[in-house]
Amino acid sequence: MRRAADLTVIALQAIWANKLRSLLTVLGNIVAVASIIAVVSLIQGVNEEVSGAIVSQFGADSFSIQRRGMVMTEEDIERARNNPLITLDDAEAIRRLADSVDSVMAQSGRSGEVRYRDQVLENVGIRGVTSEYINFPTFTAEQGRLMSPTEVDRNRSVALLGFDTADSLFGTLDPIDKTIKIQGVNFRVIGVSEPTPSTFGQSQDEYVILPMGRFRKLFGSRPSLELTVRPNTPEQIDRAIDEATVALRIDRRLRANEEDDFGVFTSDTVLGLYEQATTGIFAVLVGIVGLSLLVGGIVIMNIMLMVVSERTREIGLRKALGARRRDLLWQILAESVILSVSGGLVGTAIGWGVAIGLSSLSPVPAVVHPWSVVLGVTMTAVVGLFFGLYPASKAASLDPITALGRG
Repeated sequence: MRRAADLTVIALQAIWANKLRSLLTVLGNIVAVASIIAVVSLIQGVNEEVSGAIVSQFGADSFSIQRRGMVMTEEDIERARNNPLITLDDAEAIRRLADSVDSVMAQSGRSGEVRYRDQVLENVGIRGVTSEYINFPTFTAEQGRLMSPTEVDRNRSVALLGFDTADSLFGTLDPIDKTIKIQGVNFRVIGVSEPTPSTFGQSQDEYVILPMGRFRKLFGSRPSLELTVRPNTPEQIDRAIDEATVALRIDRRLRANEEDDFGVFTSDTVLGLYEQATTGIFAVLVGIVGLSLLVGGIVIMNIMLMVVSERTREIGLRKALGARRRDLLWQILAESVILSVSGGLVGTAIGWGVAIGLSSLSPVPAVVHPWSVVLGVTMTAVVGLFFGLYPASKAASLDPITALGRG
């Protein structure tokens, strides 16, 4: 153990004696690892941002029923065009026939104009909901209160504002009980939702929630609804999906050989499709960046071969004085690995800085996980070991007499 430590110190002294050459040697590793850390951090940030947005939209313990399912081909798209609209009758069929279902909320959305005095917001997301919305945790009130089921069922002219909508309309004013105009119609503000994190720099709080009846008076009853279904317990979600599917098939009188004319979505379904679509792209991206590690390894091998050639006399002298083959092997390998890992550590710091910098200057998020740092440093150690093995074995196999003669 002491001998290995002494040989490592000798390797460090050799590296320090040629600082500029050592820096140029590991430059490829620095660039490679910095690129890998930056790319992986950005990919992880995007994945977490998308996952959070999907879960917040669908809910972890609920599922969505929409007019169209997952369309993957032109044939799927053509078939989905003929699907009937999702209606309140569909929601009632699920409530009546699905025993494992606790709540069924119908909702629909359009964009419209919202006004308070001289403040006008265009293309605000306006959503109509049925009274069951209050059973879903995605609806909150930081100020005021939520719409009561009675207000929703009786189609009262009340509205729940998203945080950014309230901020844009009222600023520092208290919005509660103020009257706003939505598509020219008066509504009373009864609550403001809690703020939610933005997604890729886009606000998720620019919306207004209305009773479904009032929404339909503004935009008509033609738009298809979306049903959000919550099972009695999260563990029953698969059973609830099956029962809701059967309920809709019965209500729509579909034959056994006919496909569903609606789509069922869970957060896991959408996440699975996202991962399926992006995994290959991300793997290719990381692979391309990783090729620079190969180039860096080749550079290290060439430099170490040159080092062995320059120090032929020294190697011969050490062998003549009793240095063993494994001592020389260890010394050269130690130099190679130390150089490579040093480049990895510097590259990790640079990559982390680049990822955080890009995240702060753009809407693309970055997340630096400890495993990515460990992976980057480990990869450089393996590269140093692999590409230093040949120069080390060449140094260890030198004949001392021949080496001294060359010197």
